[in-house]
Amino acid sequence: MGALTSYRLRLQRKRWHLRARRKSRELSVVKDRTSQIKPNDVFVFSTFRNEDIRLPYFFKYYRDLGVDHFFMVDNDSDDGGGDYAASQPDVSVWKASGSYRKSRFGVDWLNHLQRKYADGHWTLVVDPDEFFIYPFCDTRPIRALTDWLDASDIRSFGAMLLDMYPKGRLDAVPYNRGQNPMEIASWFDSGNYTISKNNLFYNLWIQGGPRARMFFKEEPWRAPALNKTPLVKWRKDYAYVSSTHMILPRGLNLVYDEWGGEKASGILLHAKFLDTFGVKAQEELSRGQHYAASHEYKAYAEGIAQHPDLWCKWSEKYINWRQLEILGLMSKGNWA
Repeated sequence: MGALTSYRLRLQRKRWHLRARRKSRELSVVKDRTSQIKPNDVFVFSTFRNEDIRLPYFFKYYRDLGVDHFFMVDNDSDDGGGDYAASQPDVSVWKASGSYRKSRFGVDWLNHLQRKYADGHWTLVVDPDEFFIYPFCDTRPIRALTDWLDASDIRSFGAMLLDMYPKGRLDAVPYNRGQNPMEIASWFDSGNYTISKNNLFYNLWIQGGPRARMFFKEEPWRAPALNKTPLVKWRKDYAYVSSTHMILPRGLNLVYDEWGGEKASGILLHAKFLDTFGVKAQEELSRGQHYAASHEYKAYAEGIAQHPDLWCKWSEKYINWRQLEILGLMSKGNWA
């Protein structure tokens, strides 16, 4: 049965590759700077729509970590964000005019670009509202992490999505273009998480946080998944299955423990909950391009109408990665 399951997953991976190749026809080049790529460059891959307000800080944050090149897929933005991304000297941009939902929420587009450009490179797949935190990130660039992973023969690195939110109404403090969103959304839930293991793909399945607590309190099992494997030493035969929640080969999903202890892991600070969230939720609900008939955005739209305050007496204010490790949300493992 084990051999049969492995064979079926290999066939599934080939199907994702064929699908990505077919969906690549929906991509048109806006700005191609891939001739600048060097053999050891670290990449960011991202899909976005109408995120012009977020992109300046997004690029700055990852440049400061040491990312060398950005591969951005613009899904029909009309706010100028695509033009801004294309104007950046270390960014290559493709426009995707096809359906976000029918591209498996952008996974097919990015799988194609990673297969074409990322072979042999460390790649970080993140949304414009996700900010990667790893052990020693305040003193060591991302290349220090990837060098250690290479030396340890580790091909993938896990990170839990940590929803950040302000204290008070979401629309109380306006977010300004280029601002660090954690200056406003500086709070998080530290302990209300459930974890189970997917025995087919080997990944953990994590749910909880303020979205489960506030928007899915009647149906917590429908809350969004928080487990991700965003950083991978890419190979052409790899493929993401469901966002960055699951990847094939499935051994890449084993990012949480090892013989003698737990593996090093990180956090994705998720700065979704700003004053812009209400408009974004309504836009995505009307487009109907998200998972499960946009059930998640229906819950958001209903919750936002009540002007919720996500803060509660158990909320923690973010300080640094060491705080997150003490709380058990990430680990430095055996990286000294």
